[in-house]
Amino acid sequence: MKSIKLTLWLKLFWMFLKINLLSTSGPSSIGLLYKESVGTIMTEKQFVEAVGFSHLLPGSEALKLAMFVGFAAGGIPGTLVALLGSILPPTVMMLGVVTLLQRFKGEAWMQGFVMGLSPAVAVVILVVAWNLFRSEKSIPRQILLIAVLSFLAFLLAVPSPIVLVGAGILGVILIR
Repeated sequence: MKSIKLTLWLKLFWMFLKINLLSTSGPSSIGLLYKESVGTIMTEKQFVEAVGFSHLLPGSEALKLAMFVGFAAGGIPGTLVALLGSILPPTVMMLGVVTLLQRFKGEAWMQGFVMGLSPAVAVVILVVAWNLFRSEKSIPRQILLIAVLSFLAFLLAVPSPIVLVGAGILGVILIR
């Protein structure tokens, strides 16, 4: 009995470790999880319920699915093992990145690397904004007003969380 539980826990851990190493969560991880879990540790009906349930609650869908599948397969210990397999890859990766950044933070090339990232991040944000508004035939004046006021707030060095909350409040007031 004990070896069956251990085998199940190892299977859950490996399944979620593999899924989180091979995908970035979202739809691709759901497909991988379906392939790995349906027929081996749960039925298709249970899987569909798990996906539906994970969309109801706030938070990371990947972690909610790990908890649901882990619990369905192995109770509380299964939940904990599935969560460990889910959070271990991104945690190790982030610790590695932070360690590298700390190690090289005073180096001139690292400062250049970070400075080189800034325009790339800005372009990515502009591309997302362009794609968001490109489908519109004309951008409503309220949206343009919020954009201009947000830009002015940034020029006046207003902290970004305040700008974002202010833009949201303006959106509620101006866009109906």
